Amino acid sequence: MNRVQDLIAYKKGFELAMDIFQLSKSFPREEQYSLTDQIRRSSRSVCANLSEAYSKRRYPKHFISKLTDCDGENGETRTWLEFALACAYITKDIYNTLYDKSIEISKLLNYMILNPEKFGSKG
Repeated sequence: MNRVQDLIAYKKGFELAMDIFQLSKSFPREEQYSLTDQIRRSSRSVCANLSEAYSKRRYPKHFISKLTDCDGENGETRTWLEFALACAYITKDIYNTLYDKSIEISKLLNYMILNPEKFGSKG
């Protein structure tokens, strides 16, 4: 595995970010510079931080720190999804689907955090 794009966490994070991008196109115009911008940024940051972590994986502390940032951005995305649901911009079914995808990403990231050596991090 030589590319970050080959990681399951990256693939699932990218998919969630694209799902959110498509969905957020239907958010009200007045949300363009608030909720829409924030949820797009946080969901995209998961993959961006994962790319940075993967490029620094030979340094375990840096690798784990960046993976923790990924998980934080993922958690932020779940918070924005809650706001989208509360504002009735998305249905409960869509919320549940996206929330579940986010939880799965968290589990994958936490596996990486707990097992950095399996991803090329030097102990």
